[in-house]
Formats: sequence, C-alpha cells, structure tokens
Amino acid sequence: MVSIENLRGIQGKATAWRRHLCKNSELDYRVLDKAGFVTEKLASFGINHVERGITETRIVALILGEGRDGPTTGPRADVDARANA
Repeated sequence: MVSIENLRGIQGKATAWRRHLCKNSELDYRVLDKAGFVTEKLASFGINHVERGITETRIVALILGEGRDGPTTGPRADVDARANA
C-alpha cells in the first residue's frame, strides 16, 4: 500500500510532470505526445494493464487494489487544450 511518505517523495516529480504537460500544449484532442508521456509514466509505476487504441489518444489503465471489499474509485482526466476560434 502507498504511504503518505511515498506520496510526499514524488511531489516534486509530479509537479514537474504537470508543468511539462502544460508547457507542451496539444490542441483539440490531438494529444499524441501527452498520451505517450502518460502511458510511459503508468508503465514506470508498474501498472501492467495499460490499453491504448480505443481512440487515437485514449488511455485506459487497470490498477488492481489489494482485493478487499469496499469502495472503488475511477479517476478520469483530460489533457487537451482548445484553440481560440
């Protein structure tokens, strides 16, 4: 299980990742570089079920817990920007 100390240990890295994603904008659902970046990060965390190809840039990752009964969380995020018309 991930402890709060482990999370604090990656806070600086997570901030750098967010800044990288914001600095390198891709527009209108054409987020191929960001999708690759996120896929790489998920794999580096040991998440071995990462699926791409549902659409050009959608990523689905299955993160298994410890097998206990209880609530389930399904996080979702968007990483595209919109161009001004």
